[in-house]
Amino acid sequence: MEEESQTETAAPSISNFSSKLRAMVRIRRKYQVMKKRRAELGGELPRSGLLPRPTGPEIFTFDQLPVSGGSPRKRKKKKRNRVMFPNDGRRYLPAKERSRAKNCLFLLSIIVCVQVYNAIENLDDHLQRYDLEGLEKTLKREVFGQREAAESILELLSDYLSTYVHNKPLVISINGPSGVGKSHLGRILARHFRSVASEELVLQYFMLHHCPLEENAPHCAQELATRISDMVNRAEAEEKIPVFIFDEVEFMHSPLLEYLQGFFRANQTNEYLNAVYVLISNIGQAEITKFVLQNSSSNDSLGKQKLTQELGRQVKRSLVHYHPLWADTDVVPMWLLEKSHVMECFLDEMTREGFYPDTSHIERLAAEISYYTAGNREYSRNGCKQVVGKVNLL
Repeated sequence: MEEESQTETAAPSISNFSSKLRAMVRIRRKYQVMKKRRAELGGELPRSGLLPRPTGPEIFTFDQLPVSGGSPRKRKKKKRNRVMFPNDGRRYLPAKERSRAKNCLFLLSIIVCVQVYNAIENLDDHLQRYDLEGLEKTLKREVFGQREAAESILELLSDYLSTYVHNKPLVISINGPSGVGKSHLGRILARHFRSVASEELVLQYFMLHHCPLEENAPHCAQELATRISDMVNRAEAEEKIPVFIFDEVEFMHSPLLEYLQGFFRANQTNEYLNAVYVLISNIGQAEITKFVLQNSSSNDSLGKQKLTQELGRQVKRSLVHYHPLWADTDVVPMWLLEKSHVMECFLDEMTREGFYPDTSHIERLAAEISYYTAGNREYSRNGCKQVVGKVNLL
């Protein structure tokens, strides 16, 4: 009985194993058949040139069809060259080569800086030669009520005398009513430049003294031209700038004006371009008087400086209408003197003559002079012209 039960249990286990083995054999056979078919299809397709019809959906693209008879070439990826550093070492950047261009640029910058420094030093040397700081102090001390005019003259002289190379001469026209200090300013300029330059390089020419008669004008013009040429050549030899001061220009005759206009032009030889001309006259005094009385309310210095520039443009138009000579000039107008300025003139003159400067006495003398009245200000009709005569009567 026991033997029969053992044989019955062993029989189903053998049958299960054999069924599994048969299934594996069938699967293997099917795999080999499919592999063989794929191998046969792979050998026939290249020979026929036909491609198998895709089973998926067809999609239109712009890609080119593969060329028959060869497989498409694959792009080779570029390998990046990496610099491998050891783990136990330090990484250093490659050493930069020193450029010679940088050294040349550095040397050129040093040369330019030195030249600029030397040029500035030369400018200072020219200005120190003419001592414009001393002239400024003298103008502040001896010229009353004309601060804007004095500053304009100093600025023009400083710009011109700072160098010895010019493309035209400097021509300054000082214009104003009678008694405002025009001739006094001209005498201060002549005295100063005689002391710093030379006596032979400064000419002070008074029309009513040197050439009063009109019939002598041609002879005066030739004589003046010869004198200017001699002074210019002398100044060129000494490397200095001559100064010519012409007073009472309103009485200058036409031949003299024509000769002077020729010296003011830019198309001349180099020695004639290095010169300073100062023209003093009362031409345009009516425009100046009217302008000052209409703008008497301006108190601040900045507003007065702008008014002075506007006044200079108006006076220049009047001067050019008088003669084309003034087209190439820098016009410096001088304002009317107020009563306080007249009192300063009395104080200075009385001190020079040795009188005691009594304030009440000065006020009494200043009250004897006639004035224009504009608002709350009083402007002298004749400036300080009567001061010397009244002090001499004391």
